[in-house]
Amino acid sequence: MHGKLYEYFESDHRRIEGLLNRATEKSGEFEMKAYGEFRAGLLRHIGLEERILFPAAQKVKGGEPFPSLPKLRLDHGALTALMVPPPTHAILAAIRAILAAHDALEESPDGPYDVCETLAGKDVDVLLEKVRNAPAVPVLPHRSEPFVLDATRRALARAGYNFEDYENVSSGIKEKLSPTNHTAKTKSRK
Repeated sequence: MHGKLYEYFESDHRRIEGLLNRATEKSGEFEMKAYGEFRAGLLRHIGLEERILFPAAQKVKGGEPFPSLPKLRLDHGALTALMVPPPTHAILAAIRAILAAHDALEESPDGPYDVCETLAGKDVDVLLEKVRNAPAVPVLPHRSEPFVLDATRRALARAGYNFEDYENVSSGIKEKLSPTNHTAKTKSRK
C-alpha cells in the first residue's frame, strides 16, 4: 500500500495525462486551451518535485541524492524544454514517450515517491501540505525560433533521447518543427 505522497503525485500524473489526451483527441489537431492546461500542470508538477519533494528527501539523507534522482532531473529538463516550442506531432510523441518511462520510474516500488514518503516519516503531512499549497508556475508563451528547437534537441539528448526518433509520426509523415505548422493548424480551427 502506498502512502499519501505517492497517491498525490500518482493522481497528478493521471490528471496531467488526461489533459494531454484531451488536447490531442481530435486527429491531426491540437486543442490549445487543453494543451495550455497540460503545460501548466506538467510544469507545476515538475516544480513540486524539484523544489519541495526531492530537496526534502535529500535533506533527510544527509545531502545524498536517491539513486534515480539524476535521471529524473534530466527527464525534467527534457520535458521542460519540450514545453517551450509550440506543439507538433513530433513534440507530442516525445512528451508521451518520456512521460511513460518517467512516470513508471517515479511510481515504481521503491521509487522516489515511496522513498520520499519513508524518509519524511512523521513529517509527511507537513511536506504534503507544502506540496498542496505551492503556487502555480508562470507559463510563458511558446517560442518557435530555430535556437529554441536546437536547445530542445540538446536537452533531450542530455537525457538520453534522440528527437529524430519522434519526427516520423502520424501516419509516417515527417513533420518539420516550424511556427508555420502550428499557426496553420491553430488558424484552421477558428
